[in-house]
Amino acid sequence: MSQTRYGRKKRLMGEINVVPYIDVMLVLLVIFMVTAPLLSSGVKVDLPQAAAEIIPEQDEEPFVVTVDAEGNLYLNDNEDAVVGAEEVQRAAAAVLQRNPKLPFLVRGDRSADYGLVVEAMVLLQRAGVESVGLITETPGT
Repeated sequence: MSQTRYGRKKRLMGEINVVPYIDVMLVLLVIFMVTAPLLSSGVKVDLPQAAAEIIPEQDEEPFVVTVDAEGNLYLNDNEDAVVGAEEVQRAAAAVLQRNPKLPFLVRGDRSADYGLVVEAMVLLQRAGVESVGLITETPGT
């Protein structure tokens, strides 16, 4: 063992200094708190209100086709990717082949033309989907 100036042996420190780890944890916490609201973005649609039965939560996210007020189609809340009818049909067929029990939903803006919402439902049915649901908003929310 090493000796100090006064002849005493130097004791080894058996503790871990956790202060740097706490600093890193707090920085990560702040980063996650700032980025979490940014991750919950989606296509802005004004949903119609209806007193419909709420679908129970499932493990997997449903396949959602969104029709906005201008008639643009979006897949699964991806606000950057406006898709065409053929792409909706291809994507729905691929997802249906991988998971036939996955729910397929259409979310239409209140001011969107009714024919465009029905056309989105028909696209899903042409892809082989047997049951298509509509997303509404509960009154008073």
